[in-house]
Amino acid sequence: QVQLVESGGGLVQAGGSLRLSCAPSGRTFSGRSMGWFRQAPGKEREFVAAISWSGGSTYYADSVKGRFTISNAKNTWYLQMNSLKPEDTAVYYCAGKRLGDYSGNYYYQDDYAYWGQGTQVTVSS
Repeated sequence: QVQLVESGGGLVQAGGSLRLSCAPSGRTFSGRSMGWFRQAPGKEREFVAAISWSGGSTYYADSVKGRFTISNAKNTWYLQMNSLKPEDTAVYYCAGKRLGDYSGNYYYQDDYAYWGQGTQVTVSS
């Protein structure tokens, strides 16, 4: 069952930019903490970025700090990806916490209850 829908992935050259979007499918999804994860071939799914339910706090993996920005507006969550590198190539997943979960736990898959099916990002060298 798809509860979140990611879009905006594609093929870009190193140094380029993409903006991923995450939107609810079939229900209201306001007031939730949201995160982005990614999974490259042969690797475990890893944390990329997260934003608190209020939008007041953001969190990033060291590998993307200074290059990626997570934000929300108009009930849609975004991941702006700049200065992309080949190692950013992965399937990117949007994840949402349960309504009312205001904990500061953002870094693990088990912190999230709702997931999209992913969007492919490929960065060529």
